[in-house]
Amino acid sequence: MHRPAQRQRQRLTRILVGAAAVPMMLVASGCSSDSGDDAKKDSGASASSSATEAGSVVKEAAYAKLPEPCKVFSSKTLKEMVPKGAKSNKEGKSGDGATRGNCSWNSLDNNGVDGSQFRWLNVSLLRFESDATRGTGEKLASEYFTKHAEDARSVEGAKDTKSQPLTGMGNEATLVTYDLKKKEGTFKQQTVVTRVENVVVTVDYNGAGLAGDKAPKVADLTKAAEKAAKEAVEAVRTANGAGGGSAAGGSTAPSKSPSPSKSASKSAGQGSDLGKDSGTSKSPSKSATKKG
Repeated sequence: MHRPAQRQRQRLTRILVGAAAVPMMLVASGCSSDSGDDAKKDSGASASSSATEAGSVVKEAAYAKLPEPCKVFSSKTLKEMVPKGAKSNKEGKSGDGATRGNCSWNSLDNNGVDGSQFRWLNVSLLRFESDATRGTGEKLASEYFTKHAEDARSVEGAKDTKSQPLTGMGNEATLVTYDLKKKEGTFKQQTVVTRVENVVVTVDYNGAGLAGDKAPKVADLTKAAEKAAKEAVEAVRTANGAGGGSAAGGSTAPSKSPSPSKSASKSAGQGSDLGKDSGTSKSPSKSATKKG
């Protein structure tokens, strides 16, 4: 009589224990499932964060320095290009010499009743830093090179404008020549715009025969301007150890690139002011009005 009742109680106990175990397994299973989802979310967030960080990393600009603008040319070059003004250098005002600079020279060889020869030389340097949102310094410099070369071809009042690509200096280079008539005479303008890595170098050189003197030969002016541009490019390389500044392939935090509108050289043809102080360099977009 007692044994069947005892067996029945044991059976009921096993059923209750088994029934109680089911919610515990479900809870355990739920915890395990939640943990997996959280892990996946964390993993996804981490991957997204890594992708965002990777997207903000840009190649570090090749050159980190600029040479002193008034020292980019040798004394021999200055004596050839501005014979009466090799020491007339005037450095333009700049708030940041590491990213922009310019220097100009002028020469007036006055021969009295036989006329005079005038020369004006200007060099401008503009360095671009890599920017996480805008791209590498080389890319920004190349974009500015294209725009600046177009500005040089679009000077108001320019006559017989010619343009041609140059080789043997920097990564890309352009020569622009034209005549610009002023009240003093006709000025033969040569502008060489070249890019070396993340730096844009512009050399402006013009000459005029005044008071009845003959105009200088364009071929001679062009040859001198190209030689000066090569010298300026080498000065940039030398300032950065001849092989570039910071190591390529590194990363850099977002930085502010120089504004071309404040750091470009003065308009080609500025030399027609006959030695007037050039002051702060201005943007071609302001000083070289495009042809209408």
